This record gives sequence, C-alpha cells and structure tokens, in this order.
Amino acid sequence: MHKKYIHIDMDCFFAAVEMRDNPKLANIPLAIGGTVSERGVISTANYPARCFGIHSGMATASALRLCENLVVLPGRMSVYKEVSQQLHEIFLRYTHLIEPVSLDEAYLDVSNSSCCNGSATLIANDIRKIIFNETNLTASAGIAPLKFLAKIASDINKPNVIYVIKPCEVIVFIKNMQIRKIPGVGPKTEERLLSMGLKTCADVQCYDFSSFIKEFGKFGFSIWQRCHGIDDGPLCIDPPRKSVGVEFTLPNDIYSWDKCCSIIESLYPELESRLIIYSPHKNISGHGIKFKFDNFKLTTHNHAYPILDLTNLLSIAKNAWDIRREGRGVRLIGLHAYLPNQLKMKQLQLNYN
Repeated sequence: MHKKYIHIDMDCFFAAVEMRDNPKLANIPLAIGGTVSERGVISTANYPARCFGIHSGMATASALRLCENLVVLPGRMSVYKEVSQQLHEIFLRYTHLIEPVSLDEAYLDVSNSSCCNGSATLIANDIRKIIFNETNLTASAGIAPLKFLAKIASDINKPNVIYVIKPCEVIVFIKNMQIRKIPGVGPKTEERLLSMGLKTCADVQCYDFSSFIKEFGKFGFSIWQRCHGIDDGPLCIDPPRKSVGVEFTLPNDIYSWDKCCSIIESLYPELESRLIIYSPHKNISGHGIKFKFDNFKLTTHNHAYPILDLTNLLSIAKNAWDIRREGRGVRLIGLHAYLPNQLKMKQLQLNYN
C-alpha cells in the first residue's frame, strides 16, 4: 500500500497576513524584515516584491536597492503564531500524523484517513478551502507517496495551487527531476554535482555508488536514496528540541576582541534562562559560538561539555576569533547549547567557512 503524504505550504505567509490585515498593502512590493540601521535581513517577501529579485535571507539594504519603493515591515510574530495554531487545528480535523516544519509549513500523513473517502487529493483541496474560509489566506499543497516529493510538488506553480504526483508517476518524475530540487541541496552542493556531470536524478542513478558517497559522505547517501525514489523516514510527529540559542546582529561590525567578549557576556544570561526551561540544572551535551563576518560567511565552533559555563564559552569564542576571523569584521554573534541526549557524537563536528 502506497503512503499518502500532503505537504501544505502557505503562500508568502508573513507578508500574506499583513496584506490580509491591511488591504492597502495587497498590490505593492512588501517584505517582512529588519531595518537597514540594524543590519536586518528579509524573512518573507510577497510576490510583487519577488518580481524584483527580492527573497528571504537577503539583506534589507540590498532589497531596497533592488526596489526603492519596497515597504519593509518589522513583522508581528505573535499574530503569525496565532494563525499558525489555527492552521494546525484545521490539519487535526483530517489526521493526527502531522509534522510541523515551520509556522507556515507542515507534512500530513493521510494514508489511513477516512476523510473525503480516503482521497489525499480531496483532503488537500478541502484543507486549502477551509484555510481560505477561516483565515482568508491561501495555501499550496503537494501530494505524493514519498514525503520529500510532496514538498517538491507543493512548490510547483505556486502560489495557491495543488500538485499531485501519483504512485505510477514517481519513477519518471524522479528520473527527469533536477537534483537541486531535492530538499537540502543548496547552491554549493549543486555546483559540485554539476562539476561531476550530475544534473538530474537519472545522472545519479547511473553514477558509481562508492564514488558518490566518498565525495558527499552522509548527506550524499540521502541524495542517493532520493534519486532512487527511497524515502522511508516516518514523519517526526513531536520532534525533540535539540538545542537552545541566542544571537545578536550588531549595528556596526566589530574588530575588537574586548567588544566581542562584552557582547558574549551580555548574551549569556539570556541563553542561561532559556536553557533552564529545558534543563533546570543547566546540564548540556555541548555548547558553542557562532560568528557571521562582514562578508556574510558563517562559522560555528562547538565543544562537547557537560554544563553551560561562561568561561568555557569565552574560550571557545576566543579560539574562533583568533583562528577563523582572518581580520574580517564580525556582524553577528550567537551562543547555543545542545540539550542532553540530543548530541549522539562524542565530539562535535566543527563546521566553518
């Protein structure tokens, strides 16, 4: 029996909520993000703004250079969370097998749902209609027998559409699909794949398995599986929190370790208070530091350690500051702690650029 997955993805969610609540914003370029003075970035842009090339993760200053008439709002997270809860309650009318991905995105397993005569397509259409009737917002939906294909399908011909990949269509669909469509495959991975002559899943299907895994490691195995139509992982219904963190984007780049040290010391109490919620004795499996440099490159430096400790964090940060900064200014500083039993590796992998 084939599984029936639905991936629901709201259309430019944050911006859509603002346009719903203020119709004057409906037909103008709009984005939600931080201010230029605070070195902010865009979190969501509506479709008129996207026509100018504006997208999430872009610096607000860059977005305004692309569209000088862009309206940038700070966002109302409490409102977005409230709407997200409405969406979750709608999903529960059809299935309890729900994996939230973010406030505006979720996977649903309706394989055993009796709603709409068990038709995943009818369920998805019903959900989209109810979402619009009850929230006045639109959603796109993808339906497929494989979880990752449902996500890919929901992005085809957005916004406000439904796309179905039938079980009999999976083999041909995957064979012709560009590898970059697979969730998690970013520009750098795509560049490496293309340099190896690999553009479509069919190309990977014909490639030597051992050579592919040697090149891409653990993530390569995931790519290999999806290129062969394998996606056996169940929905993560109640994903455990793996870490807590706090970060701060600086109004101006800093070049002094003393200033960096001072900011870390000011962020530490917030990290500590957040950790106590999940680990009252501040027990952890590791903690670390994150820097974003003036060229937007990120570096994280982690250390396996059993308890949150400011002195140890400062030591980790100083090491990253001395070795990885290479004279660059720092525009963002973040602290994070891994919760107990969530870090399976004995020694945290160091990831940096």
